[in-house]
Amino acid sequence: MKAMRLVKQGKVATLGKLYHSSIPAFGARSWTMSIPGTPTGGPFGKNALVYHDELVTTEIGQIGTQFDGPGHIGVRTSKGDFMYNGRWREEAYERGGGGRVVGMGDLGVEHVAEKGFVCRGVLLDAPAYRGTKRLPIPKDAKSPGIITAADVRAMVQKQGLAEIGEGDCVFLYTGHGDLWLNADWKQLSPEEKAKRRDEFVSGEPGFGLSACEYMAQRKIILTGGDTSANDAQPAGEQGEEFAVPCHTEMQTRRGIWNIENLEFTQLLKDKVYEFAFVWAPLKIVGGTGSPGNPVALY
Repeated sequence: MKAMRLVKQGKVATLGKLYHSSIPAFGARSWTMSIPGTPTGGPFGKNALVYHDELVTTEIGQIGTQFDGPGHIGVRTSKGDFMYNGRWREEAYERGGGGRVVGMGDLGVEHVAEKGFVCRGVLLDAPAYRGTKRLPIPKDAKSPGIITAADVRAMVQKQGLAEIGEGDCVFLYTGHGDLWLNADWKQLSPEEKAKRRDEFVSGEPGFGLSACEYMAQRKIILTGGDTSANDAQPAGEQGEEFAVPCHTEMQTRRGIWNIENLEFTQLLKDKVYEFAFVWAPLKIVGGTGSPGNPVALY
């Protein structure tokens, strides 16, 4: 109810990015879609109806705009891989024929999807704070591409926002995601797309561990941003010793989820840094995450 009171102008901004085979992706992840049958079915009836379906092969919860669910991030220990809420990976799995793993069991994203998110959204504009167009990819612990707890507090104050608090969803704009914006991506040449993909996946600015621990202390419920992880990498506040530590500290340890590869173009154009954020993952039984197109109302 408190979040909905932030809607003043009656405007909507969708924050999701395009899903296409050419978009940047982490590692070997890919999106492959085809239209089977062309058309898939028909004609039927006297009106000669025909229809199209799509066939998609992808890491459906971990490509493009992606929500990380409970089964996505764990920590390897001497006793095995430890996941959110005291689950051990092997004990959590749902298994099918031949013992094949067919889902994440109690860690499936459908459990988060039951409620979804309606929250106060806070957008932190890091390039404006740093006085640059885009934050650099951090190569060492002192890089301005790392956003610390002090930076979060300073941005909130500079942007004239109320303090981050319980139930908030906090988003970080770094400018790194502008390498592939919805408005121009389809028009780029294959060579330019390849160049931008390489740059996008070579590392990214983002939250440092102190920022995530601070936001966790403030009892936020979701982080988000315009990069593929929202963690600063390859270097964070501890240098390169930890791999995207906000993922383990926020998700595995605390159940504070994360949504990646968002686009904030319209919000930035309208200078909107506080809004009602509405989002629900798909109910993919046993899935590690979910694609989608979140909505900001303001």
